[in-house]
Amino acid sequence: MTYICPTLFYHTIISNQSSNCMKQLLQLFVLLGMAGAAWAQVTVTGSVQDAKGQPLIGVTVFEKGTFNGSATGNTGAFEVQCQSNTPTLVFSYLGFATQEAKADGKSPLAITMLDDAQSLKGVEIVGSRNANRTATETAVPVDIIPVSRVTNQLGQVDLNQILQFAAPSFNSNRQSGSDGSDHIDPATLRGLGPDQTLVLINGQRRHQSSLVNLYGTRGRGNTGTDLNTIPAAAIERIEILRDGASAQYGSDAIAGVINIVLKKDTDAFTGNVMYGLTHKGDGKTTAASANYGVGIGEKGYLNVTLSYLDRQKTDRTEGATDSLYRQKFGDASIRDFGATFNANMPVANGAEIYAFGGLNHREGDAFAWSRSAESPRNIAAIYPNGFDPHIASVIDDRSISTGIRGEVMGWKVDLNNTFGSNRFHYFNTQTLNASLLTNSPT
Repeated sequence: MTYICPTLFYHTIISNQSSNCMKQLLQLFVLLGMAGAAWAQVTVTGSVQDAKGQPLIGVTVFEKGTFNGSATGNTGAFEVQCQSNTPTLVFSYLGFATQEAKADGKSPLAITMLDDAQSLKGVEIVGSRNANRTATETAVPVDIIPVSRVTNQLGQVDLNQILQFAAPSFNSNRQSGSDGSDHIDPATLRGLGPDQTLVLINGQRRHQSSLVNLYGTRGRGNTGTDLNTIPAAAIERIEILRDGASAQYGSDAIAGVINIVLKKDTDAFTGNVMYGLTHKGDGKTTAASANYGVGIGEKGYLNVTLSYLDRQKTDRTEGATDSLYRQKFGDASIRDFGATFNANMPVANGAEIYAFGGLNHREGDAFAWSRSAESPRNIAAIYPNGFDPHIASVIDDRSISTGIRGEVMGWKVDLNNTFGSNRFHYFNTQTLNASLLTNSPT
């Protein structure tokens, strides 16, 4: 019995050649399919321009659902080989809204791309006098850190430590045995002094702390801004200008500028509770915050944040000898209460009245340098085993900034007044005055 194979038209014995024939049939169908696909290809041409009629160069153009694509040239023209007879083309370009267009046999296509309003929502205001400039267009590098996103990821509770882990140019470390610097963490930008970084809140200058850093601490001889007085839960984002900006902002911006933008959310409650401790069981930390906003009129808002932080000492002195005491003491204990508000109310002719500010109360207790039993600074009758004095603090920080802004005769006008105060009450406990001998208070 013989069988005629339609692919090559030769006689074969089915018992020996049937499998080869099936393979040849399959190959034929594949070739026919590829040929059919090639016959179905359509070339679509056209040009892309912006709303002003200017050609856009480098616009990505591709056939939807495929890998076929191209880009516009110097005149905004493009050419794409499409698989479908009626392809849908997708046009995308940075700063413009992505859009689709169906060819439907129409060629060339004339595409007009519109500005993407979404790209202007994250406007940064440091390093530029242009109110509509995005961070990618600034002449100097600007880090924009969405604080609400990174807080839980980093596992940090205060603003200095959040920036320490999130911003490469920012540096802040907790001090130990450094007197006042145990209570207010000094921070630097690009390795320069704390007083050479300008801190802004909503674009307005923030006051500095009342502490002058002493001894061998970071920022010795400087007075910086206490960023930890601002609850992280109240912040929408932080903009860090990683370059000197003295020409625009003044001599206190030699290291750069940090602009803290407060939240404007309304009708949304955000709460956060965090608890942690070290692997040794000390340094127990409890933090809680709440944020809520209400609308004022049609476009106004009032956003309020409350925060609480209780951080206990790190202490590894158990089992240590007298000479090793100082090496075993760590971070100070801190108890911190904070409240912040941000408000805005539109008025007539496009103007708006705004106000923001906050209160912060902090109580701290830190270890000072140990005095051994034999030290001339010790009175054995009072402390027979020596003693370690504690440096305690009560820090009150308050600020308020109010103003009105709008446009007058084509000029943008912002009339603002900002008040800030930082009070550091500094005292010692569990200590003595050796010159008073046994009559010394402790």
